[in-house]
Amino acid sequence: MGAVLAAALALSSGAAHASDARECRAAGGKLLLGQVVTAPKFKHGMYKKGVELSHTHLTLKDQAGQTYDVAIDNVFASGYRPNSKAVPAPLDAIAVGDRLEVCGIPFEGGIHWVHNNCGDTPTKSDPNGWIKVVRADGSVGPNLEDSQTYCRLWPRR
Repeated sequence: MGAVLAAALALSSGAAHASDARECRAAGGKLLLGQVVTAPKFKHGMYKKGVELSHTHLTLKDQAGQTYDVAIDNVFASGYRPNSKAVPAPLDAIAVGDRLEVCGIPFEGGIHWVHNNCGDTPTKSDPNGWIKVVRADGSVGPNLEDSQTYCRLWPRR
């Protein structure tokens, strides 16, 4: 998996992505850039303190052709609603063909923890991750996973 993520880092085309790669490493994560090849899909999750920890999944393909399952925690999206069974805003605006930059924890076949860490000191097991849309000009948009509304579900370290 390390060689694949190194290849994903290599596809950073420009100073902005190189800077984001450094920022991601400093935040405890690994950076992955790719194009969305499967639309976001809602997945139910377990409950914590009465709040469903549902996820959104999509597939990214990097320039080397490797595909990655991106597991996105819905509670960190600004449009998350506890009883909804749909992909929350702004994740619902992601479409096949979009380019994304994600910072998180790699796992076999994918990446997760692509969200903020509620202000905890970033570590490799608790990074301060993100998911951002890469615009046509190469610049990146804001973190789509930066809501702290449900941080109360996890005690501060």
